[in-house]
Amino acid sequence: MSDTIPAPIPFVDIPGQVRRLRDRIDARVRRVLDHGQFILGPEVRELEQALSDYVGGAHVVTTGSGHDAILMGLMAEGIGPGDAVFVPAFTFVSTAEAVASVGAVPIFVDVDEHSFTMDPLDLERRIAKVRRDGTWRPRAVMPVDIFGMPADYAALGAVAGAAGLFLLSDAAQSFGGTIGNQRVGRLAHATMTSFFPAKPLGAAGDGGALFTDDPARADTYRRLRNHGQDARGECLSVGLTGRLDTLQAAILLVKLEAFPDDLIRREAAARRYDAALARHVAVPHRPADTTCAWALYTILSDRRDAIRAALAAENIPSRVYYEQALHLHAAFAASSEGPGSLPVTERLGQRNLSLPIHAELDAATIDRITAIVAAAAG
Repeated sequence: MSDTIPAPIPFVDIPGQVRRLRDRIDARVRRVLDHGQFILGPEVRELEQALSDYVGGAHVVTTGSGHDAILMGLMAEGIGPGDAVFVPAFTFVSTAEAVASVGAVPIFVDVDEHSFTMDPLDLERRIAKVRRDGTWRPRAVMPVDIFGMPADYAALGAVAGAAGLFLLSDAAQSFGGTIGNQRVGRLAHATMTSFFPAKPLGAAGDGGALFTDDPARADTYRRLRNHGQDARGECLSVGLTGRLDTLQAAILLVKLEAFPDDLIRREAAARRYDAALARHVAVPHRPADTTCAWALYTILSDRRDAIRAALAAENIPSRVYYEQALHLHAAFAASSEGPGSLPVTERLGQRNLSLPIHAELDAATIDRITAIVAAAAG
């Protein structure tokens, strides 16, 4: 490599995207500052309609964060103490934390070796085991769409349906993805997503949304995000302060307009990575009839640490995800079967490495990254 270390490149180039959209963002923000309706202002309703139009007609309720969205998705179903919710362990802590926060128990399910998403066969086994044990009541299944790729909702939905369980999709990383002609947001009984700044559709702070085809469920979400109050101000149930700020809605409206083009750019970057790296590492699996939002571009290699060190030496960031899977966290010990109980999850945690991907990433930078990865992979 060169004697002079190049300037660092961003793992996710949020400032670059803002520069590209700055004039439109500034105009939208000024409009909110002028009308002063900072909580549930008109931009919030406009965004909810725009998101509904984007996914193809679902009811959309925006929330203060992705975590709020999961909480409300569970609370609306009355899930609480004594209930079991089946979740993957190869994901961020928020998924299982939300289950525990409503008093329920997360039951961890292994994932598929290729997609990194919940394994339907292991889900079936875990449901049967919980029923045999009789300690907890199976109530819901919460798959997580990892790195931007939707889970196998046809198979997971069939298992959940046969068991009479609610299917809540944790699509924090996959908004913009599709299976067949259905966008993420229409693939489960209810879907949550996150607008955390680093997500494919990211705000300038926290934000999230819930999607459902059930109008009654959507009304419940609206009530829960505002202290459980109905339109008259009566508190019908315990809720949250889970509203999306109007300023964030204004920024997201601009970013949603640019989102289709951003997804095309991310797909082009992923394909360039694929072409250069397929002979050297395991590149992301692409299920038939499925498109990915490319929240992350993640490779697998037994030389993961050597590749990461080579990239760091050239000032190129990379990330390892879920090396300590959720079933190995102390907070979830009560429902975990401990080390070795989820072998695929644990193996993936030792082999995965995410490379920079975003809509501002140019071909020359990708070529520089892939040259280093290929050399280090051996």
